[in-house]
Amino acid sequence: MRHLAVERAGDLKGTFEQVVCTGVLHHLASPSDGLRALRQVLAPRGALHLMLYAPYGRAGIYMMQEYCRRLSVSATASEIRDLVAALHALPPGHPLEPLLKNSPDFASPSGITDALLNPNDRAYSVPQLFGLLDAADLTFGRWLRQAPYVPACGAPATTPHAGRLARLPRNEQFAAMELFRGTMARHSAIAYRNEDPPRMPDFDAGAWPRYVPVRLPDTIVVRERLPAGAAAVLINRAHSFTDLYFPIDESQLALFNGVNGIRTIEEITAPADNRERARTFFQQLWLWDQVVFDVSKASSDSKAGT
Repeated sequence: MRHLAVERAGDLKGTFEQVVCTGVLHHLASPSDGLRALRQVLAPRGALHLMLYAPYGRAGIYMMQEYCRRLSVSATASEIRDLVAALHALPPGHPLEPLLKNSPDFASPSGITDALLNPNDRAYSVPQLFGLLDAADLTFGRWLRQAPYVPACGAPATTPHAGRLARLPRNEQFAAMELFRGTMARHSAIAYRNEDPPRMPDFDAGAWPRYVPVRLPDTIVVRERLPAGAAAVLINRAHSFTDLYFPIDESQLALFNGVNGIRTIEEITAPADNRERARTFFQQLWLWDQVVFDVSKASSDSKAGT
């Protein structure tokens, strides 16, 4: 094991097929230098998992950071105890309230110190994140959990703006969803080197029937208190937005029950099933973060899961 600054990743004298950097870059004096160093050690066809703070969901944190600066709160044990007492006295409705209840950042004195007293803390909106990737010669692949960013998933699809959202370019859709949802506190993305095209499932090409769907571990099937006409509802428990539940009918449930991480879509789908219906359903499962795909059976040049 090596311990060294992110900016010195090149000292490792090697490349890696998977690089994970979560909760680090936004605390650096120069996040762009850190990201370029990680890009330097990312192997060809490798993937970078990157997590950065997002601004809108952290508004309460930045208010309390300024509060602490004005009061010259330090990181001593006694001052942190006093700060915890002050946080408990915040009025109902304060922008920090949801994070106090749900964020692991506030579960310990060290987490509170890092969240409110760290001198280097920069958040990135969706457009700023794409700009950071572009400057480091990296290409966005997908969000680790993408349904909150997709207008076709959840509440945005029920609004009068659904058609306008659908007509926006992909990156503009993501930016609009960050504004619509309002409380995203972090962005987790998968990125690739610019010369390596992102390996995303393509349901407009002919190979999709040979994709192998794999259920995500946080997916559950709910069969109680269902919407009208639904046989079940699929929920990814990692989602924090309560509108992100996916109602399915009996025929779709039968298809989903056939997903075992081994069978391809064409093996799951009976010959009599409608091909277009199967294509649409498995694409929706992917967008709603219910499955990922092993595409190695789809073509000779696709060797990795997506």
